[in-house]
Amino acid sequence: MTALTANLIEIFSAIQGEGLNVGTRQIFVRFGGCDLRCHYCDSQHTWQKQQTCEIEQTPGERDFVTHDNPIESSQLLSWIDRQNRPYLHDSISITGGEPLLHAAFLAQFLPQVKALTHLPIYLETGGHRPGQLVQILPYLDAIGMDIKLPSVSGETHWEQHREFLQVCRDADVDVFVKIIISQTTDPAELHQAAQLVADVSDRTIIFLQPMTALAQPHTNPHLSAPTPSQVLAWQALMKEYLPQVRVIPQTHKMIGQL
Repeated sequence: MTALTANLIEIFSAIQGEGLNVGTRQIFVRFGGCDLRCHYCDSQHTWQKQQTCEIEQTPGERDFVTHDNPIESSQLLSWIDRQNRPYLHDSISITGGEPLLHAAFLAQFLPQVKALTHLPIYLETGGHRPGQLVQILPYLDAIGMDIKLPSVSGETHWEQHREFLQVCRDADVDVFVKIIISQTTDPAELHQAAQLVADVSDRTIIFLQPMTALAQPHTNPHLSAPTPSQVLAWQALMKEYLPQVRVIPQTHKMIGQL
């Protein structure tokens, strides 16, 4: 089999700050390149493929070493093996950018990394590439997907989101949905998102994620956190459709796990 390569941004060990795995320790493998341009993105450096990537040498120490892209799967496996200290990590996070742009590489790499580490594989994705998801579904243990609200993200992918959730349901793979909310959130879009998810499976857990500033509050309403009353109202709105709607901010920003 010909060795495939991938463009990476970084590999590091940290505490997951979002969604169902919040608070758990993960090895993060961040891929370069994204086909979305969300208004709120705090990782714009991942939009384009990079000439180099940063590899942490010791889990959690941030002792990064720079390597040239692209990276072969054998090299990536060796870096992950070095990170994988006994009993430390709960799973491996495949993130980006948009990792499904690297589906061909992942289809070869994921069974190898699972055999090496015996850790669950968790995919973080924009939830808009169901065709690429199918290529790697057998190797995934859990998926965290976004639903992009047009009023907040500037992106519109309703039908792709629906198909993505249907693929996960039919494969019986655990999936949860994350929705970023800000002061510009249109409640009608929350109705639409809740109905979409409920139509596929009302057992799916929704995480409403209020915009979380790194420092001073933003003056741009797209990047400003919603008010407490807005969050409560929007959670109640979505719970008319789904029993599990949770509100969790980006906790990794609060504890310095960037």
